[in-house]
Amino acid sequence: MQQVKHLLGTKGREVYAVAPDASVYEAVRQMADKNVGALVVLKGSELVGIISERDYARKVILKDRSSRDTPVADIMTASVITVATDATVDECMRLCTDGRLRHLPVVDGDRVVGVVSIGDLVKATISEQKETINQLEAYITT
Repeated sequence: MQQVKHLLGTKGREVYAVAPDASVYEAVRQMADKNVGALVVLKGSELVGIISERDYARKVILKDRSSRDTPVADIMTASVITVATDATVDECMRLCTDGRLRHLPVVDGDRVVGVVSIGDLVKATISEQKETINQLEAYITT
């Protein structure tokens, strides 16, 4: 069973973050520049939230707010579900499915060491299933 630390070893441990007092506009611009759908919100090195494109759409656009005048802290999700590096892909998939989440910050103690997306998890699951199929086919044909 593949663990999150293996995913981070493959995809990288880059963490894209924004401060809670930054404008939503700055956060959205960073998401676009980095081609990601969410940013962790850090106050210093402390994880205080997560902001996603979904937050922007539902809490700024649909409420006719200004992204330049709205701070990230006003729309971020403050109760962040995180995973440790030893969490399995299956555990993460369950969390994402049950919580309707698309991004899980990965923590080691109090430090954010990466973020895995539902896309990363699906890719890892498919890869693991292909490997199992290959092993079974090799076993049957030998």
